[in-house]
Amino acid sequence: MRVVIAPDKFKGSLSAPDVARHVETGLQRACGGNLEVLRIPVADGGEGTLDAAVGSGFARRSAVVSGPTGEPVRADFAVRGRVAVIEMATASGLAVLPGSGAGAAPDSASATGASSLGTGELIRAALDAGCRQIILGVGGSANTDGGAGVLQGLGARLLDADGRELPLGGAALARLAWIDFSGFDSRLDEARFVLASDVDNPLLGPSGAARIFGPQKGATPADVVLLDAALAHFVQVLTSEIGPRALRAAEAPGAGAAGGVGYAAIAALAATRRPGIDVVLEFTGLAERLSGADLVITGEGSLDEQTLLGKTPAGVARAARRAGVPVVAVCGRTTLTPEQQKESGFQQVYPLTSLEAKVETCIAEAGPLLEQLGKRIGAELSGLVPASTAPAKIACTKEPLNV
Repeated sequence: MRVVIAPDKFKGSLSAPDVARHVETGLQRACGGNLEVLRIPVADGGEGTLDAAVGSGFARRSAVVSGPTGEPVRADFAVRGRVAVIEMATASGLAVLPGSGAGAAPDSASATGASSLGTGELIRAALDAGCRQIILGVGGSANTDGGAGVLQGLGARLLDADGRELPLGGAALARLAWIDFSGFDSRLDEARFVLASDVDNPLLGPSGAARIFGPQKGATPADVVLLDAALAHFVQVLTSEIGPRALRAAEAPGAGAAGGVGYAAIAALAATRRPGIDVVLEFTGLAERLSGADLVITGEGSLDEQTLLGKTPAGVARAARRAGVPVVAVCGRTTLTPEQQKESGFQQVYPLTSLEAKVETCIAEAGPLLEQLGKRIGAELSGLVPASTAPAKIACTKEPLNV
């Protein structure tokens, strides 16, 4: 019997590869260690996208780039042939802000001064590696700079009225006078970009990057007003430099993603925005790898109504349904009703809270609890497979398959 395990991360607890590994451990215990298992970590374009790429055969690379406030950080990206996958949070995310590891919260200074410069430098590293198709997974960013830092990382110079380069960050864009593209990386002319994002916000206004996401990054109400005005000025200047497409891009769905990195990607890099889960399932080859499977196990930390709006488990369930393979989900907790679970395509949902009522314990002990759930799923496996294919008891292969 063949099982595909394709989960997202359990945020704040386990990475997607770790989730898959623990679930498999439990499954194998229920099957004497001989169940055929294919592990395919997945993500929705944000955090975990890099792990999904590496788990699908991409090679992990790294580069030292500028962090959100200019400090050097080592950021990973993934390469397969001429395709690169970049998870911008590794270079420009809240998690790499100075002091974030000690539990420090973002503040007004970082909200107004954080830059996406390191993401641009990471793109340049991918170009150096020979890549010309670049998948940019966005999410968890610290910046609200409209992607100006990305342009700087690729060679553009942002100048004030006296010809001096602006400091980093979104607030400084209020003083932008012109942009010098003479040093812009010429290899971008032959590169194609995919913006992997489920965010459909525009860049500006009540639904824009500053107003909706700025407070999550430490922005005060006054900072939000300042940042939104600075981004609007950035659009005006960029439009004067590259033409009307920069003005149109500000209204494009996804322009507000990652503090406006979506805007720069669409306006200056001609990026195509696609739902993150679709992009990840495509490069992992999940649909093709479901062939011959008897069961798919997916999941994420919280299975709730947000899941139904295109998060990872829903995307995996759609792929499994198209392949005619039953699918179940593991999660930390769930708020879905039985009817919602069924409508989403899940035959069963297994939350950690069914084993341990305390959420904090579920987070701290997610690995062992997932192994218990895996063991339960393994014991029930023959009943989850359609009657036409279900054997009288669990059938096991001699050689487990782990990817």
